[in-house]
Amino acid sequence: MPLLDPKTWQSRTLSGGEYEVTEPATGESLGAVTLATADDVAAAVAEGRSAQPDWARSPHFARAAVLRRAGDLFAEHADELRGWLVRESGSIPGKAAFELHVAAQECYEAAALASRPLGEVLPSEEPRLSFTRRVPVGVAGVIAPFNAPLILSIRSVAPALALGNAVVLKPDPRTAVCGGLALAAVFAEAGLPEGLLHVLPGGADAGQALVADPGVPVISFTGSTAAGRKVGEAAGRLLKRVHLELGGNSALVVLEDADIEAAVAQASWGSFFHQGQICMTTGRHLVHASLYEEYVERLGTRADALGVGDPHREQVHLGPLIDRGQLDKVHGLVSSSTARGARLVAGGTHRELFYRPTVLADVDDQTPAYAEEVFGPVAPVRAFRTLDEAASLAASGPYGLSLGIVTRDAALGLSLADRIPTGIAHINDQTVNDEAVAPFGGVAASGTGARFGGSANLEAFTELRWTTVRREAAGHPF
Repeated sequence: MPLLDPKTWQSRTLSGGEYEVTEPATGESLGAVTLATADDVAAAVAEGRSAQPDWARSPHFARAAVLRRAGDLFAEHADELRGWLVRESGSIPGKAAFELHVAAQECYEAAALASRPLGEVLPSEEPRLSFTRRVPVGVAGVIAPFNAPLILSIRSVAPALALGNAVVLKPDPRTAVCGGLALAAVFAEAGLPEGLLHVLPGGADAGQALVADPGVPVISFTGSTAAGRKVGEAAGRLLKRVHLELGGNSALVVLEDADIEAAVAQASWGSFFHQGQICMTTGRHLVHASLYEEYVERLGTRADALGVGDPHREQVHLGPLIDRGQLDKVHGLVSSSTARGARLVAGGTHRELFYRPTVLADVDDQTPAYAEEVFGPVAPVRAFRTLDEAASLAASGPYGLSLGIVTRDAALGLSLADRIPTGIAHINDQTVNDEAVAPFGGVAASGTGARFGGSANLEAFTELRWTTVRREAAGHPF
């Protein structure tokens, strides 16, 4: 029996308009969802607040069991969920399988959080027991984007639930099924009590309502830097905690001693994986001048050899961009870059939403596709001559998410990484990596720092309370 049925996949009635779920590769309708309004958000938060205390008081092993079962269900329903990821988000099957693997691991890691020691005993100047204890925040608001919809929802939803919270999840309406309704179906089958997870597909108005609701003390937002600034500003005015995972323009630095074939293979993956629609995408290729021309030629040849097409019906390396708006943005940046003197080595063309992997050479600080986050399959390549120049170029710009350095001297790579402020750094690997056990997050315009993985999740979705206990009531101290 399918986990997701378009006739029954929304368990609650919403009052917004109907939104057609479409397949980017074909434009075909896959069903329809009803969008949430501000009133729907308020009702979901109220239900979450009502259901959450009993869930928080439930034994840790009961919460852990739900999370473990949810992880198992992602594997049991892998074929069905993979199909939704491929058709709704434009993922190739390998990328969809990776999302399902990470989703299961996020649930298993979250299950372990339920029994994590939640505090410590403190020394005290007074005759009393003094200790700290982490308590659930109550209702966590999660706003997730379209590009890796399952991962970028579950990595907040799973730990928040495991730690005793209710969750209101607003997925991007373009991926409302694989990034939202799929999670609701999995957790319902896993035995999560009603009222604890509310999936509300919606636009900016629903997101604004979730941020503004006084019953939601913590917001976990993943999306663009521009939208994240608005979320952060709104949350700041309300004195509520907000975790921001934002954009990037990550550099891959290829040093003089690098194995160029290995570097190009990594570079291709880093820039073209999921059509470049990944926050960690390699957006700037910084290559030592002695390797530059060969690197550009090899990367262009590799780009030309990659297949682009419908990932549901063809075996391809790249699927479609998510929609026409994203296509126009990507092509606009490529066109304006070549107009400013960048050399088009490969790509730069498209058929409908299928954009060819693109390599641009001879770029500089003023090249739009180098200076800005493209969020498309575009690889701008720039030469450097010294380590100081490489460090300066990689550290420039507003973002600080991920970094890759390719060299035969790993110690040199680590030393160089120390000079480039990012939340993530990989030596002899490209910029796109993710594991449920690892902290994830960026600095500067890329976000407010790591808040996924292990202790980061514990801090993100709990409050730290100080408690003391005396044998007898204290008198007036002086």
